[in-house]
Amino acid sequence: MLEEIKAAQIPDCGRTEVESTSVKTSSSFVELRNSLPSHVDIVFPFVDQLMHFISRFRVADESNVEIELALREALVNAIVHGNHEDLQKRVQVKCRCTAHGEVSITVEDEGQGFSHEAVPDPTSPDNRLRTHGRGIYLMRVSMDEVHFDKGGSVVRMRKNPTADLSAQRRTQ
Repeated sequence: MLEEIKAAQIPDCGRTEVESTSVKTSSSFVELRNSLPSHVDIVFPFVDQLMHFISRFRVADESNVEIELALREALVNAIVHGNHEDLQKRVQVKCRCTAHGEVSITVEDEGQGFSHEAVPDPTSPDNRLRTHGRGIYLMRVSMDEVHFDKGGSVVRMRKNPTADLSAQRRTQ
């Protein structure tokens, strides 16, 4: 199994700037850790490859699209708002997948943080036409849990196993 997991690492997302720092395995979960440059062009290829990895632990359904959306939003926020696209700064990503299909993702930037409570509600009539400000909202509605730590420079997100996977495992 370790060889299979090594093959699943995200070595470079098409760029040599991405650094896969470690893979931890146990009988109940697999965890990938990656360090990304603060460049928005890396987000889409990285997320595509990470979602391919995640899909090995979850039944393919609409919840995977929700994970993908939340992950993209968290990464873009970290790069643009946290690190201000400073190429000297990195974004750390940790993704843990359990054997039962739960996914936990942590995205950490090197910025000063922010007050997530002070971010305006994008669903209020005054904010609906704004061209930005929906990322945190999208993360919260897409994931089962979203928490901000270290003054907002760390976002922790979790998606429960899908019902289909839970039912499938019970019948095996």
